[in-house]
Amino acid sequence: MQPVVTVGLDGSPESLAAARWGADEAEKRKLTLRLLHAWPLLAPEPALGPAEVDQNYWAKRLVHTARAELQARHPGLSVVGSLVADDAQHALLQAASESELIVVGSRGIEAVTSYFLGDVSMPVVARSERPVVLVRATGEETGPPPSARGVVVALKLHGSSDDLLDFAFHSAAARDMPLLAVHGRSVPLHARLPWGVDHEVTEEITRDARRELAVALRPWREKYPTVEVADSIRLVSPARAVVQAAEGAALLVVGRREHRAGPVPHLGPVAQAAVHHGRCPVAVVPHA
Repeated sequence: MQPVVTVGLDGSPESLAAARWGADEAEKRKLTLRLLHAWPLLAPEPALGPAEVDQNYWAKRLVHTARAELQARHPGLSVVGSLVADDAQHALLQAASESELIVVGSRGIEAVTSYFLGDVSMPVVARSERPVVLVRATGEETGPPPSARGVVVALKLHGSSDDLLDFAFHSAAARDMPLLAVHGRSVPLHARLPWGVDHEVTEEITRDARRELAVALRPWREKYPTVEVADSIRLVSPARAVVQAAEGAALLVVGRREHRAGPVPHLGPVAQAAVHHGRCPVAVVPHA
């Protein structure tokens, strides 16, 4: 199957915001947009007969209404609806193998509570084999505000980050926007003094981190020569650095280590902070 952009649609304001953002992204990537609505009680086969006895009437209406709106906004975009008689989380994870990315709605910090009550977004983010984008309902879902400063990507500077950087650079190129690579690093204890910090130590840390960052970015600058790239080394916790840097961004891209075992989905502190506190759309990209 041709890769698509799949949006989880449940009729909530957040999922409709995700659908609008996903349509814009699918158009940029020249892909089909799939609107996926999953519910275990859906009739497995399309019901026949008048609407008043169609078990799937409201599900069909939800998808049809969203599809009509998106095709009116994007006349050249291919939009398909998909009704699945399954748990939403399982259906989205299954769809990931056929998708370029998954897009779901997010309530931001409120999801901390709903996550433990079976919220769909967090388990999908933590387990999907493809990038997942979380979108809030802000009223600006068809595109970033005019003041948006570009795409921000969070880098740890150790381990493989190829998938993360490829996604970030591709996203910046598709939007014709600059890319800001952010690295946060807490000041070590030996550099903390009663009256502040040892500036010689912090300057050395910053210099070393900027050199490592330049090495990591070099092949991607060459692959995407049209993307304007800047870097930011912040001597605060990585989670705080990323949230601060993403203020006013069009998209924040963070990584998630693959193959995290365990019954409860788990994200690292940077991804957790981005998902719960980031105000712009947040892409969580699995990588080795």
